[in-house]
Amino acid sequence: MESAFASASAITDQRQKIEQYKQILSAVISSNDIAQARRFVDHMLSDDVPLVVSRQLLQTFAEELGRLGAGTQKEIAHYTLTQIQPRVVSFEEQVLVIREKLAELYESEEQWSKAAQMFSGIDLDSGMRVIDDTFRLSKCVQIACLYLEDDDAVNAEAFINKASFLVSNSQHEVLNLKYKVCYARILDMKRKFLEAALRYYDISQIEKRQIGEEEINEEALEQALSAAVTCTILAAAGPQRSRVLATLYKDERCSKLKIYPILQKVYLERILRKPEIDACRRIEATSESSSS
Repeated sequence: MESAFASASAITDQRQKIEQYKQILSAVISSNDIAQARRFVDHMLSDDVPLVVSRQLLQTFAEELGRLGAGTQKEIAHYTLTQIQPRVVSFEEQVLVIREKLAELYESEEQWSKAAQMFSGIDLDSGMRVIDDTFRLSKCVQIACLYLEDDDAVNAEAFINKASFLVSNSQHEVLNLKYKVCYARILDMKRKFLEAALRYYDISQIEKRQIGEEEINEEALEQALSAAVTCTILAAAGPQRSRVLATLYKDERCSKLKIYPILQKVYLERILRKPEIDACRRIEATSESSSS
């Protein structure tokens, strides 16, 4: 490989130089060899390669990572991120692609927090490239949802709070809906039941059945309504809880829910019998697990 690198470095015509490096890269990817891939990365980041060339080649390299085996892909991707770090400002686009590839790989393995950490390493406030608010919002919501999969409400809330500054100006309906669902789940997991109930209830009232490419079915809306009822029942007593109970009790849709008999008794301040108390405990346990 050293002779191949030397030969490519000696080419003065930039287009020919890039083509030569692309041939080397193709051979590296086909070999699935970690040592060769590392040498390629090291060479691209050396002074022997002009920045305009190394950017283009490392971009192609990042996009081709998915062709490597999972184990090899992880090792090479992490190695590349480490080597690029001292010059990360010059390779932000390449780092973005590598982190997204790694995150997708971790997601496929259900390593949710690792996937979230990969995404969270993307510089969303970079001054070196144009990043629109829709992209920032999508990444913040995606990271929050990934942390929720591992029951990590603390980190999830940190990123949903960042999303809160962006969602007010967002016209992206699908993203806005994902934000609402994610926020409701976080509040539920943090046992802020009344706040969660209000957000679940708001979601359950969505009138559209098609938002972008997302199809909103009746079952999903019923689950949101049921979650609103559950959270209200679990909330601490007080005037606001009483108002929410009244709203839910008068909502005709609630009468079709399995939890309705308990809602009715709580609203009418009737004594719950032991089977119903046990049911409430099961509801609380289900609420905690479903939040994940």
